[in-house]
Amino acid sequence: MNDSDGKKTLGVRGGPRSGQVKQSFSHGRTKNVVVETKRKRVVVPKPGGGKASVTGGGDPSRRPAGISDVEMERRMKALQAAKANEADEARAREAEEKRRAEERERRRAEIEAKEREEREREERAQAKLEAEAQEKARKEKEQAAAAKAEANKANAQASAAADAADVQGIDPNGASRSGPARSGLATPRRRETDQERDARTAKPKSQGDGRRSGKLTLNQALRGGEGGRQRSMASMKRKQDRERRKHMGQENREKIVRDVQLPDTIVVQELANRMAERVADVVKALMQSGLMVTQNQAIDADTAELIIEEFGHRVQRVSYADVEDVIDTVQDKDEDLVSRPPVITVMGHVDHGKTSLLDAIRHAKVVAGEAGGITQHIGAYQVTTDSGQVLCFLDTPGHAAFTSMRSRGAQVTDIVILVVAADDAVMPQTVEAIHHAKAAGVPMIVAINKIDKPSANPTKVRTDLLQHEVVVEKMSGDVLDVEVSAATGEGLDELLENIALQAELLDLRANPKRSAVGAVIEAQLDVGRGPVATVLVQNGTLRQGDIFVVGQQWGKVRALINDQGDRVTEAGPSVPVEVLGLNGTPEAGDVLNVVDTEAQAREIAEFREQQSKDKRAAAGAATTLEQMLAKAKADQTVAELPIVVKADVQGSAEAIVQVMEKIGNDEVRVRVLHSGVGAITESDISLAEASGAPVIGFNVRANASARNSANQKGVEIRYYSVIYDLVDDVKAAASGLLSAEVRETFIGYANIKEVFKVSNVGKVAGCLVTEGVARRSAGVRLLRDNVVVHEGTLKTLKRFKDEVPEVQSGQECGMAFENYDDIRPGDVIEIFEREEVERTLG
Repeated sequence: MNDSDGKKTLGVRGGPRSGQVKQSFSHGRTKNVVVETKRKRVVVPKPGGGKASVTGGGDPSRRPAGISDVEMERRMKALQAAKANEADEARAREAEEKRRAEERERRRAEIEAKEREEREREERAQAKLEAEAQEKARKEKEQAAAAKAEANKANAQASAAADAADVQGIDPNGASRSGPARSGLATPRRRETDQERDARTAKPKSQGDGRRSGKLTLNQALRGGEGGRQRSMASMKRKQDRERRKHMGQENREKIVRDVQLPDTIVVQELANRMAERVADVVKALMQSGLMVTQNQAIDADTAELIIEEFGHRVQRVSYADVEDVIDTVQDKDEDLVSRPPVITVMGHVDHGKTSLLDAIRHAKVVAGEAGGITQHIGAYQVTTDSGQVLCFLDTPGHAAFTSMRSRGAQVTDIVILVVAADDAVMPQTVEAIHHAKAAGVPMIVAINKIDKPSANPTKVRTDLLQHEVVVEKMSGDVLDVEVSAATGEGLDELLENIALQAELLDLRANPKRSAVGAVIEAQLDVGRGPVATVLVQNGTLRQGDIFVVGQQWGKVRALINDQGDRVTEAGPSVPVEVLGLNGTPEAGDVLNVVDTEAQAREIAEFREQQSKDKRAAAGAATTLEQMLAKAKADQTVAELPIVVKADVQGSAEAIVQVMEKIGNDEVRVRVLHSGVGAITESDISLAEASGAPVIGFNVRANASARNSANQKGVEIRYYSVIYDLVDDVKAAASGLLSAEVRETFIGYANIKEVFKVSNVGKVAGCLVTEGVARRSAGVRLLRDNVVVHEGTLKTLKRFKDEVPEVQSGQECGMAFENYDDIRPGDVIEIFEREEVERTLG
C-alpha cells in the first residue's frame, strides 16, 4: 500500500479489473459502458536522483528484473507525456461540454422566444375577438334596452287604462262588470318587475348564437373549443357583412351587365374574365349545354355568345383582324398636300448601262465597286440636279434572276426609265421591264444608251420596241425617248428635262405632317447594326423614335441613315433611308406603318405572323391523300441536290431561291433547305451536315465558330459574289446527279451453222460472221425468228482451237454464251457495244 494516497498499489501479478465509464457524444448524449482496466507496471525514479526502477505502485524495491536505467528513464518520460495528453484531452472535453451546454441554452432560449411570440400573437387575436364580441354585446344590449323602454312604456299605458277601468267598473275589453264578480272590491293587479320580465324573455344559453364565454386557451383551441369546432374570424366577418348589408337593405345587389368583346375563338377562362364571372360557373353552364370542356380549352364564337346571353351580358363580336384598324388609313385633305420629288426606277437588260447612266447623273462611281461589273442589289439614291430639282432614283438589277426586284421597283415608282443599249437591241429583260411598267400603270421614258459606239443603231431599237407596243415620240407615239451616252454625258440634260416634265404632268403630292407610310426596298442583317431595312417613305414623315410595324416585324426607329451614309433625324416623302431598330429582318416589299404604342405594333406583327402560319398550314392541308401518294411516288425517281443559301440582302436571297427552283428536270432538281440573310452561322452548318448539303454564301462569309464546325463535320462552304458563277456551279453539280446516257453501237452479226457439245464447256455454236466484227468483250443478243430470246455476254470466242479477242467478217468461229445453252442452228447472234455518255442540264 502507498501511504500517500491511501489506495492499493497497482501490482504486476494481479488480473484485470472491470468498471464503468461514461462516454459523451454530440448533441449532449451520453452512454455508460463497461471497460476492463489492466494493471500495468509503473516506473518511478529512485530517491536522490539515482537510476529509475520499476515498482508496483511506486515501490523501488519492486523494479522488474532486466530493465536498464536508460529504458526505465524512457518509460518514465513516456508516462509523463501520456499524463500530459490525458490532461489536454480532459480540458478539450470540458470545453466541448461547455460549448454544447451553451448551444443547448441558446436553442432553448430561441424556442422559448418563439413560444412567447406565439402566445403573444394568440393573446392579441383573442383580445381582438373579445373586443369585437364586447362591442357586439354592447350594441345588442343597447338595442335590448331600447326595446325594453318601449315595452315599459306600453305596459304603463296598459296599466293606466286598466286602473281607470277598475275605477269605473268597466271591463278593459268593453263589457260591463256585473254579477258575482262585481261583489266586493276589485283586487288590483300586481305589475311585473323588470327583473321578472328579463328572466322571462331571456334565451337559455343553449339556444344562443354559440358564442364562447371567457378567454380561449391554446388547449381549448386544439381540442376544438368548449362545445366543438369554433367559428373562424373569416366566417365571423362574413356574418357581420351579411348582417350589415341586410340592415342597410343591400342584401340583393343589382347584377352588372357588361359588354363582352367576343373574337372568333376564345378560351373559357378568358371568357369568364371578360364577363367577371366565376370560371366554375361558366364551365358548369357549358356542361349543361352538352360541352365537356375545361377552363383552358377554346370554344367557338357561337357557343360563347349563347353562354354570354345566358349570364345576362351583351355581346360585341370582333375579329382578330381588327388589330390592324389602328393603322391610320384616313384620306389626306387637299390643303395638307405638298409637292414631293418623283421616284424614278431605272430598268433594263443586264449590261445595257443602267448603273453607269445613274453614276453619270449622280457624278458617282457605283459601278466600279460591283462584283463582275453587274448590279445585283436594288439601290436607292437621291439626286439634286443643277436646276435644283430633287429626284429619287431606284437602280434595279438586269439579270434574269432578279425578276422580283424589278417588280418591286415598278410598284413603288412614279416614272420608269427603260435603258436599252443602242449597239444591242431589245432583250428578254427589256421586255420583262416593259411588262412590269405596264402592270404598274406608270409612265415610261426610253433612254437609248451607248450612242457613242460605232455600232450604235438607235433606229433599230425604236423599231424593235414597236413589237412590244411601245411607240416612241419619233415614231409618232406618246412615249418619250432620249439618246444618251453614259460615257460622254451626251443627252443627260435632255433626259433630266423629260423627267421634270413628266413629274410636272403627274402633279406628285403628299402630306408630310401625318404618320409615315413607306415600302421596304431592301433588307439585310448587318453584323454590327442588326436588321437593317432600306425604306422609301411614300407619305408622311418618318422620325427617329417612331414605333412602326413592317410586315411580320416591328421596331422603334433607332437611327435613320441617308444614301450618303449620314445620319438624319427625319425622312419625308420620296426620301430613301436605312432604318435601324427592327426586331427581325423584314421581307423586301413589305409596307412600313407608324403606330402609337409598342403594344399595338407587337400585336399587329404577331397577328400577321400567325396569319402566315395558318395560310401555310391550310395550303398543306389542302393536298389530298392521293396527291401526297402520287408526289411521294414521283419523288422516288427524282434525285435531289439539297443546298443552304445565305445572302447579304433579302432580295438576293429571294432571287437565288427562285433561280434554284428552276434548275432541273424530271430526273434531278435542286432543293433549297434554308435561305436567309446575314453571315453563315453554326446552325446553318448543322442543318447542312444533317442533310448532306453544301452551304452557299452570296457576298457573305462564315464566322469563326461556323468555319471550325464545318471543318470538323466535313461540310463544304462555297462563296460567290456573282450570280452567274453561282448558277453555273449549281447546274454542274446537279448534272452530276443525272444518270449517264447509255448508247449502243452494233458492230456485227453472226449466223449459227451448227451446234456442238463440248465437255467442260457445254454447247458451242459454230458461227459464220456475216457482217462487221465479233469481239469477246462485246455484248451479244440471240435472235430467233427476229425475236430476242437472250441477251448477255460471251463465255468463249474461238477460232479453230485458239481463244481470240475478235473475228472479222467472213470468218468462221466458235461461240459459247455465259449461263445459257438453248442455242439452235439457224439462230442469229447480234454483237453490240455499250457507251456511257454524261448528260448536262441545259
